[in-house]
Amino acid sequence: MAASGQSFTEFPLSTAGSSPFFIANGPDGALWFTENANRIGRITTAGAITEFSVPSLAGLAGSITAGPDGALWFIEQQQNRVGRITPAGVITEFTVPTPSSHPYGITVGPDGVLWFTERIGNKIGQITTAGAFTEFAVPTPSSQPLAIAAGPDGALWFTESAANEIGRITTAGAITEFSVPTASSQPAAIAAGPDGALWFTEGSSNKIGRVSTSGGISEFAVPTANSDPNFIAVGADGALWFSEYNGSKIGRLTVNGTITEFAIPTAFSHPGVIVAGPDSAMWFAESTGNKIGRLSVTAIPALSVQMLFLICVALAWVGLLKR
Repeated sequence: MAASGQSFTEFPLSTAGSSPFFIANGPDGALWFTENANRIGRITTAGAITEFSVPSLAGLAGSITAGPDGALWFIEQQQNRVGRITPAGVITEFTVPTPSSHPYGITVGPDGVLWFTERIGNKIGQITTAGAFTEFAVPTPSSQPLAIAAGPDGALWFTESAANEIGRITTAGAITEFSVPTASSQPAAIAAGPDGALWFTEGSSNKIGRVSTSGGISEFAVPTANSDPNFIAVGADGALWFSEYNGSKIGRLTVNGTITEFAIPTAFSHPGVIVAGPDSAMWFAESTGNKIGRLSVTAIPALSVQMLFLICVALAWVGLLKR
């Protein structure tokens, strides 16, 4: 499938300076996002927004994901907590055992447990839906683990921004690390791809990386210089979609390495997390733009392009015959 026309829609948030950054699909058919304004937001695919205040002063908001229990789980970075919010807006908070661990990313593992990263604590944490914690130390000191995602191999994969590595942890806690070929690339986000590999962003090197489950890594340069590729997700079209924080663009990458970029209407919007919504469009948070964005891209089969060419040739011959 080849990307064709695109259509952006942006939904402003009523809370000024809320700086949304993380967004995820909810169990209720809506999208949920975290705000640095100490709130959790919910937006329907029609654009209706509801906001819920977090009981404690959350400070920097972190990742959010749909849990296995019908609720959403989110990170409170500065408060060193993991939060849970029901679709009705009821919030519960759990304190991470390691003080000042600065949790960051969170996802559901293949074991039905929530797994998260501890950026300053240099650990991978695990929390059950009942609130019980387990923590595993990352072998490389001060690696700054950031994003985490479930892989196709029954393990979880995470980025180590400061160590320039991609980590893999089994549900039993065994960790393996793989070095990114480009030095000081600062790997940030990671997602399971449609090809059985993991795909990740490299903010400093301006590349998108691919790591196989055996640890082989390949890299693809983003066309826009210094765009700072940020977060990445698989779209309904089977391509990888990523946000460009400095470039204020949304990028599309096929598994064979072809990249297309789309400029967000709001300049300097600094997009954060991107996700494929329940409506097959790509939804993303605009941290500086203070909006939630939606990008719908028309995809056309490559055969249609070929057919269009043949039709043009045929029409040209018809024109010649009439002369």
